[in-house]
Amino acid sequence: MSRLTELKAAKRVLKRAIKTADEVDDLKSLAPLVKQYRETLRDIEELEGAQSNDDEIGALLAGREADGKPGAVRKNRS
Repeated sequence: MSRLTELKAAKRVLKRAIKTADEVDDLKSLAPLVKQYRETLRDIEELEGAQSNDDEIGALLAGREADGKPGAVRKNRS
């Protein structure tokens, strides 16, 4: 099985998990699932050759990555 096929399967699983967590108001599980879903989408786009920085946030993160800065804007939220 190719990496792209595995990522697409993971995307489907994550999508179902997000829907389930949302339906039962499991907010503690929802945030990490959404984060992983976004990362999976980004990986799929990269493998398919799509540009993932066509939106404002994607462009900001791509610029930070190019400068060698971490992707997260804030590590600690107080």
